[in-house]
Amino acid sequence: YATEEQKHRWLPRLAAGTLVPALAMTEPGQGSDLQSVETYAVSDGDGLRINGAKTFITNGQTANLVCLVVKTEKEAGARGVSLVMVETEEVEGFRRGRNLEKVGLKGQDTSELFFDEMRVPRANLLGLEEGQGFYQLMNQLPWERLVIGIGALGHMDFALDQTLAYVKERQAFGRAVFDFQNTRFKLAEQKTKAEVTRAFVNHCIELLRDGQLDATTASMAKWWGSQMQCEVIDECLQLFGGYGYMLEYPIARAWADARVQKIYGGTNEIMKELIARSL
Repeated sequence: YATEEQKHRWLPRLAAGTLVPALAMTEPGQGSDLQSVETYAVSDGDGLRINGAKTFITNGQTANLVCLVVKTEKEAGARGVSLVMVETEEVEGFRRGRNLEKVGLKGQDTSELFFDEMRVPRANLLGLEEGQGFYQLMNQLPWERLVIGIGALGHMDFALDQTLAYVKERQAFGRAVFDFQNTRFKLAEQKTKAEVTRAFVNHCIELLRDGQLDATTASMAKWWGSQMQCEVIDECLQLFGGYGYMLEYPIARAWADARVQKIYGGTNEIMKELIARSL
């Protein structure tokens, strides 16, 4: 959606790693309802003056190029949402809040961001068009939701590999844990869930490749993949016994990391609502 000038300004540095990006959508009082964002941008000469706050922002502590979701027309609903690129090292009024302490995904910072009379050049309005932000974001959501489904499948495969290796080595009552019928049945169930997910995710990848992945199917991929991820990893952790609850074991970290998959990218409840609307 960027203009050619904007692409030349930012893409080379993003590719080189000198610019670290962040997408700032969620606010303290607003999550999935993007039309209701309260961070507001008003015209100020050849720029925009922005006030508001964001939270749960991935890369928030390290980002120096923030794609900021703002309202440029308060009463216009979706038509009042715009995207503004904030080069954090070149503006005043930008402040980073806490590095939030998450249950999982410890390898990535997640932060609050604050904007107090922050002035950004109008040339930083993505695509130089006001009122297009909601539609720009919505057009990218099927891709994002499929990516969540793909990640869920990878985590399922990882958990199954870890668990299979563990139960074949771990001894209980004089034999390998794998030799108990319950263990074998549980692993058979989880493997089936993973393979069903793989077939559907691969189908969605083909649809995306052909430009045919719609919002409904992407929502299915997101909710199904993340739901199966949480179920599979939880059952795998159970087979580790007490060791599965210790963070030194990768299965415990995978379990903690999995839970948010049902929340970000649109909660699974929102996914089901979107699917239901198509019925």
